[in-house]
Amino acid sequence: MRLELLTPAEMADADRLAIAEGPFDGIGLMRNAGRAVADVVLERFPAAAHVQVLVGPGNNGGDGYVAARILQESGIAVSLWASGTPREGSDAAIAAEECPLTASPLAEFEAAAGAVVVDALYGAGLSKPLSGDAARAVTLITEKKLKVVAVDLPSGVSGESGKVLGSAFRAAVTVTFACKKPGHLLLPGRDLCGDLIVADIGIRSSVLDTVAGRIFENKPPLWRDVFPKPAVDTHKYRRGHAGIFSGGPTTTGAARLSALAAARAGAGAVTVFSPGNALAVNAMHLTSIMLRKVDDIAELAAVLGEGRSSAFVLGPGFGVGEKARDFALAILAAGGRLAEAGAEGLVLDADGITAFRDAPQWLFEAAARAEAPALVLTPHEGEFVRLFPEIAGKEDLSKLGKARAAAEAAHAVIIYKGADTVIAAPDGRTAINSNGAPWLATAGSGDVLAGIVAGLIAQRMPPFEAACAAVWLHAEAGSQLGPGLIAEDLPAALPRVIKPLYLSPDAG
Repeated sequence: MRLELLTPAEMADADRLAIAEGPFDGIGLMRNAGRAVADVVLERFPAAAHVQVLVGPGNNGGDGYVAARILQESGIAVSLWASGTPREGSDAAIAAEECPLTASPLAEFEAAAGAVVVDALYGAGLSKPLSGDAARAVTLITEKKLKVVAVDLPSGVSGESGKVLGSAFRAAVTVTFACKKPGHLLLPGRDLCGDLIVADIGIRSSVLDTVAGRIFENKPPLWRDVFPKPAVDTHKYRRGHAGIFSGGPTTTGAARLSALAAARAGAGAVTVFSPGNALAVNAMHLTSIMLRKVDDIAELAAVLGEGRSSAFVLGPGFGVGEKARDFALAILAAGGRLAEAGAEGLVLDADGITAFRDAPQWLFEAAARAEAPALVLTPHEGEFVRLFPEIAGKEDLSKLGKARAAAEAAHAVIIYKGADTVIAAPDGRTAINSNGAPWLATAGSGDVLAGIVAGLIAQRMPPFEAACAAVWLHAEAGSQLGPGLIAEDLPAALPRVIKPLYLSPDAG
């Protein structure tokens, strides 16, 4: 399965190019799509005695006319309800002419108890809120809790953003074509799609290669080729050294979670940089993790001058204020010396992000310098709003669009966290995570994620790919642990999540 996600506009380009290149013309592709939908209805609902097909005036509706014809030919009772008439001479008009059923106006629609509904009204290309007869149909079908098979995307869900435009169907199954769209993975669209099936309708891979942008579903094939694999003759420092900054004596746990996660992600050595008044607390809980006193800029400069650490985490439990800002800026400013020693990046999380809420440009300008190590920011919704208030306030942008804009503005890789985490690079590459687990909504979970990112960057994994891999591994560990997990469980779960990536090319 392809990992590229096509926006509705890109999919429209793919349709046009596919028709021009063949082997199928427009009506041929439509017949293939309608048959794919009918096959899913027959497979998933073999006992269905009645199918109600709702069709719009465009290509989505044309797919519905084809599905209705095939379902009737299969011996199922089918009723057809139309919103508008296909444009004369269009592929949808040909499909309507080939369908022997007489369509009733959608305005007269009544949801039949026990029926299966095929939603072929508008699909991914919808750009305005559902209203009138279509919104009424959503209400009736929802009230009767009918099973819905959506064509391309549940009508009312934006294929671009996953947002609900007015109201939307909740599908049991969604059948899309050639590639997934961002709206299939971004919430709330993902939740409304039900089971998602990507059907091959005869669009050549070369066509998809031509139109595909830089948006991907985050799965191992996206980054497995650069995932760190230690050589037989390696040693601990060749596997990278991650440095994690600790807060004061009452907030040390977050840094230790990050440190354990960095180690479990494969970093050969991990050191917690601790203020002097928290050394004893940290020492009581650390064994394989090293410990070093770093209280001020002078002691940080000494650490940076040694050039042993190749990735840093700053923020978990660290405290918000001038010290966090100074430390982050010092690491970014030491880029030339760090690069000579192999340093790769700074992961700024939690307090480290919030510390720049009143002066984000200081951070962005420091990250923009050519010699600066890579910067990875891991904001949840609240932190994103604090650091990027103008971008966050743009209602016309999807979560994906906001992450992309933030990555460009900050000159950083952005991990915009949530159940539909988006990872964006400054060069425009973007990935949407799809294996999120609700069990990860627990204190300390984000600290673990930051540590995984640093652990992978310490091993010379490129920052964007490291961020994508970390998000996927973190979510996969959460899914495997399931209900009752706490953040302390996550680092220990990483080895069994990582191991299959080495053993099987098909893992994930």
